[in-house]
Amino acid sequence: MSVKRWALNSYTNPLTQEQTNKLRILLEERGFTFSPKPYTIFFAQKDKLSVAVYEKGPKVLLQGRGVEDFVKFTLEPEIFGEARLGYEEVHSPEMFESHLGVDESGKGDFFGPLVIAGVFVDQQSARQFLDLDVQDSKRIGSDARIHAFAKEIRRIARDATDVVAIGPARYNELYKKFGNLNSLLGWGHARVIENLLARKPDCPRSLSDQFADARVIEDALLRHGRKIRIEQRPRAESDIAVAAASILAREAFINWLERKGKELGVKLGRGVSAEIKSAAAAIVEKHGAEMLSQIAKVHFRTAHEVAPTAFPAPPPKRIWVR
Repeated sequence: MSVKRWALNSYTNPLTQEQTNKLRILLEERGFTFSPKPYTIFFAQKDKLSVAVYEKGPKVLLQGRGVEDFVKFTLEPEIFGEARLGYEEVHSPEMFESHLGVDESGKGDFFGPLVIAGVFVDQQSARQFLDLDVQDSKRIGSDARIHAFAKEIRRIARDATDVVAIGPARYNELYKKFGNLNSLLGWGHARVIENLLARKPDCPRSLSDQFADARVIEDALLRHGRKIRIEQRPRAESDIAVAAASILAREAFINWLERKGKELGVKLGRGVSAEIKSAAAAIVEKHGAEMLSQIAKVHFRTAHEVAPTAFPAPPPKRIWVR
């Protein structure tokens, strides 16, 4: 069965300082228009193609029309000096070895659950995901595309996916028990890995973003007799299995927000903002403070701000001294 492939409309890759300087000169020569943009070294546009080079990294982000052609015919030959797009098995062979990718959604959002998802890939499914242009969910702006990607990921992976959604009520209980988010995350990651290992017992390793001491996950697994090599690294979402997991986690998160919002007759937004605080205050006024425990993460300062008698202020952030 052939895999539907979306046109590549975004691309990101690390740059050296030399490559950054070279790319700027090239864009100037080709008539790109430069304009200021927060957190970038420079931002340029031409013919509905935007090129942003971010300070953190640095890294380049291409978006818009003609991304794939720009990568193949400009970025790779003139900046990188090598072909990368379509040659992932040469440059990242470990991505095509059997492994689990694990990622989460909702940890920075006041409303909604914490969702952890995992996806097992082998050489065949990794290639199919790449051909589909599966990418980190944070780079996908449309909920419709999240749903479409998730449907294809489940079709390709079959039984090799798992999603654990920790609803706000349970999340708040566990947060009190663990006392910090990293321990709770480790517990959730371990549950997903354990569930997938029951179906893929020979899987040698799992990969996730670097959020905590990997021993938190390993200890939780060992208590249930599971053994697997736990790998964590910054920007793990560049791995195709982690990217696929991020999409499944994001889909479960937005589905929960939409379903619960309809029940309450209010839009439950994402993140933490003045708009989120106003929605929380309206919910407290209509349903009482206890409702927040059922739909939100009440250790966030927002809960105290809208219902100070029901939820204590979070402790001040610790200042680390070397």
